[in-house]
Amino acid sequence: MRIVFAGTPEFAVPCLRAAAARGEVVAVYTQPDRPAGRGRGLTPSPVKLEAVQRGIPVYQPESLRTAAAKAALRALQPDLMVVVAYGLILPPSVLSIPVHGCWNVHASLLPRWRGAAPIQRAIEAGDTRTGVCLMQMDEGLDTGPVLLTQATEIGPQETAGQLHDRLAELGARVLGDGLGLLRAGLLPVPQPQPEAGVTYAHKLDKAEARLDWSQPATQLANKVRAFHPWPVAEAQLAGERVRLHAAIAVDAAHAAAPGTLLRAGRDGIDIACGQGALRILTLQREGGRPVSAQDYLNARRDLGA
Repeated sequence: MRIVFAGTPEFAVPCLRAAAARGEVVAVYTQPDRPAGRGRGLTPSPVKLEAVQRGIPVYQPESLRTAAAKAALRALQPDLMVVVAYGLILPPSVLSIPVHGCWNVHASLLPRWRGAAPIQRAIEAGDTRTGVCLMQMDEGLDTGPVLLTQATEIGPQETAGQLHDRLAELGARVLGDGLGLLRAGLLPVPQPQPEAGVTYAHKLDKAEARLDWSQPATQLANKVRAFHPWPVAEAQLAGERVRLHAAIAVDAAHAAAPGTLLRAGRDGIDIACGQGALRILTLQREGGRPVSAQDYLNARRDLGA
């Protein structure tokens, strides 16, 4: 087969490796290099770095809607285009170029969590189960029929970063299975997504990281996990702004106002919430590094630990 791969972030790299395992990837499409780091120098995407290392030609158009971009893709004569977190919308005129159309690896059990941030939104919502879908792309946003799916449990303390890494590898395995079936002429029958259960995983906004102590502790604990490693939850604690890297909800009955320090000890710092309490385990002061609750209390003797 002649496969064209389109992807950009680290999540897509395992899928690129799976697609390229037999030397069938004839080109890689990825986002143009973007400014990053303190020097704001142009930085290639993780997918580009992997493609260059493998000697695969890289294309970085700003858009796939131009006649020139479509002609370049058509000239590659792709049998299949695999799209994983590419970051550009593929118009119908592009979807129809490959012989077998375009496949997408999506990090949720569709139709739940269509959209940009399915991993974080699943954790934020308190989901205990997620997975990956191999989908035949159509014109909609993650609306195409599903070819293969693989589910997995979400650990009770698993962060978005940890789940991201697991689903990236799981997605690569599902893609590998799909490619194997396609080579054998045994492509699964595309299963249309049900209309019931559709939810949208909207892109994360840094403003969401600010915690509201009036919310239930379980909801805040989910947010701490969902927003790690980015944008990292933040809150007011005993008069200062801190970032929360790890926390759990505890079933503490209290009549204190939300945001009140209930208890500070070696095993954590309990803050009153609208319901229950949030026990902070790892946190970060402005300009500092993440530390345990005990180390934080050692520097905040005023809290009476």
